[in-house]
Amino acid sequence: MEFQPYPFEKLQGLIKDIGTNKESILLTIGEPQFATPSLVTQALKENVELLNKYPKTAGEEELNSTMREFVKKRFNVELQKNELLSTFGTREVLFNFPQFFLFSKKNPTIAHPNPFYQIYEGAAIASRAKSIYMNLTQENGFKPTLSKEQMKECDLVILNSPNNPTGATLSLEELKQWVKYALEFDFLLLSDECYSEIYTLQKPHSILEASLAVGNKEFKNVLALNSISKRSNAPGLRSGFIAGDSKILSSYATYRTYIGCASPLPLQKAAIKAWGDLEHPQNARNEYAKNLTLAKEILGVEVPSETFYVWLKVEDDLSFTRRLLKEQNILVLPGSFLSRIDERGVNPGKNYVRLALVYEEEKIKKALMGIKHCL
Repeated sequence: MEFQPYPFEKLQGLIKDIGTNKESILLTIGEPQFATPSLVTQALKENVELLNKYPKTAGEEELNSTMREFVKKRFNVELQKNELLSTFGTREVLFNFPQFFLFSKKNPTIAHPNPFYQIYEGAAIASRAKSIYMNLTQENGFKPTLSKEQMKECDLVILNSPNNPTGATLSLEELKQWVKYALEFDFLLLSDECYSEIYTLQKPHSILEASLAVGNKEFKNVLALNSISKRSNAPGLRSGFIAGDSKILSSYATYRTYIGCASPLPLQKAAIKAWGDLEHPQNARNEYAKNLTLAKEILGVEVPSETFYVWLKVEDDLSFTRRLLKEQNILVLPGSFLSRIDERGVNPGKNYVRLALVYEEEKIKKALMGIKHCL
């Protein structure tokens, strides 16, 4: 198997002759820079002694039930026990689930957005699957599309809404249409919803809501992924879930017992507190909303409201990234590192840069002023 270097490795190669220092403002990674809520950290401290016990791969029922309650309160979707599995974050699922699901397929095909979270590509490579790129462009509103011929070919379609890196969000009507396609063309729809709790105006919808809305009450061919990392400023907690089609999840649960992905009990106890509280994410949302407002005012661009990213159009993403670091000591991520050239020779990430507005307001303001100067 041959994997491409991660975008951040490519970035280090691009700037190796310039380098960063402790004064550099790094807008490259979607890692929340606000403190993890005390109710979460305190629970972790109070349960350290549980490290002397083996955790269950399936997770403690207290955690699983708290996650199901989160889905009920947040999306008005009531899940049965066999319709949700707790996971060690979602990155591991995005990588190993396609390998599990596509193992018996003769010529597996995955469709995923382009640009994308690179783990999608890694999963396709590890699954020996053909990739169909769903290019996200300004012309299509950064929304994924497939032709009917492509849908007939697909075994697995990955959606990502709210989207990383563009910030575009699929409406409930758009999600409903995707569920209808999944049923009509019999492909599995895997919806990566890890940014669903970062919003300013309307709450993003889940594919689970869309499934119920079209009468697919058993979530046939539909799975949703979510994570605590962004909503609770806790990427190190590694707590996520996969939910939906119970027939698929039943076999996947057995598969998971072999791959060593159980979450330590102290982490589960802390995650229970995080998933169970719907109030604390508002603090981070308020900060991100301020940052997005600043981006709109300073850069003079339209920004999405369900994200902490800005997908900024520039003349040349590679030279702009180098110049911005050299002149302003600000580092961003070139869009061409987040996407691939399609069969027509088009790279939809080219000449965009991704800005992760994950710091406090004053630091972001300073960074945006520097970016404006370079623009």
